[in-house]
Amino acid sequence: MPARSARAVVCRGLDRPFEVETIRVDPPRQNEVTIRVAACGVCHSDLSATNGTIGMAPPLVLGHEGAGVVVEVGDGMRELAVGDHVVSSFVSMCGHCRYCQTGRPQLCDQAARALSTLPDGTVRTFDASGQALSVFSGCGVMAEYATLHVDNVVKIDPAMPLESACLIACGVMTGVGAAVNTARVQPGSTAAIFGCGGVGLSAIQGCAIAGATTIVAVDTVAHKLDFARLFGATHTIDASREPQVVKAVKRATDGGVDYAFECVGSGQLVAQAYGCVRKGGTAVVVGVAAQSDTTSVRTASLTFEEKTLTGSYYGSARPRQDFPRLIALYRHGALKIDELITRRYGIEEAALAFADMQAGHNARGVIVFDAS
Repeated sequence: MPARSARAVVCRGLDRPFEVETIRVDPPRQNEVTIRVAACGVCHSDLSATNGTIGMAPPLVLGHEGAGVVVEVGDGMRELAVGDHVVSSFVSMCGHCRYCQTGRPQLCDQAARALSTLPDGTVRTFDASGQALSVFSGCGVMAEYATLHVDNVVKIDPAMPLESACLIACGVMTGVGAAVNTARVQPGSTAAIFGCGGVGLSAIQGCAIAGATTIVAVDTVAHKLDFARLFGATHTIDASREPQVVKAVKRATDGGVDYAFECVGSGQLVAQAYGCVRKGGTAVVVGVAAQSDTTSVRTASLTFEEKTLTGSYYGSARPRQDFPRLIALYRHGALKIDELITRRYGIEEAALAFADMQAGHNARGVIVFDAS
């Protein structure tokens, strides 16, 4: 089939305003699919690619939190068919490397090679002049159409609304997975979440689903703390008014929490999260920090208090297993996803969507595409 024309959000250079352009999306090749994107979440990681925090060379089609319908399949495709509903995975999962084989596909070796292209090092996206456009994490789904390799796509139940399904692709999986997969939060435990954006709110939900009975949410924006209570926080701390956050968390939890999650990407907040963990507890770094950012902890506390400081990438996800499980939780009313969507935008409003995200107006903004 011929190439498709699509409107897409394109980053032309670091720290430059991104643009909505009409691009060319070529048909799928071996083991690839073209999808008509129904919705794409507006994630801070996309913004990080435009300012250099995440290293992806422009020109770059943004978007990694997408859901849509397969409209064309390439040669050799056996897993997917036209009409299938799918969610993007920003980590390419080859299924063969040591990490995939040991149940840790979020660390797949192939993902590093598909950071801004498809796994074979090429792209199917081109601008009006024919220049190749890189794609965010092999996805580039902030566009009306996208061609992805099967390793970046997960088939889902068609009964799942695509506007909600798109958030599973990153924010929900990252937050819930940090609690359930990485930390393995235990029933009756206590937890603190630093940062109440889409990922932090999902981490709160993950802790609640796992059975944590005390969940402290920390943020500097009052209405984000309102969101936190909606998603399961039992206590909230406004860090803009509380100069001693660690002490405040310890007061609220009788000496400290069993688990703490840093969901912003700040070395300073990582140190606070670690500081509020009780002996034997675990602090989990979820946010993506700048490469130059560092964290300092008291080394002796690792020994004498047996505290753990660890990271969580993509919620330690096994997308082909975890995405359906999250959908099942959603459909049974145990996981709030619709409530995360504060506002829907058309693609021409992409700049506003990112501005609202930076201003902290939304739990999550979603770009919804015309399905006609």
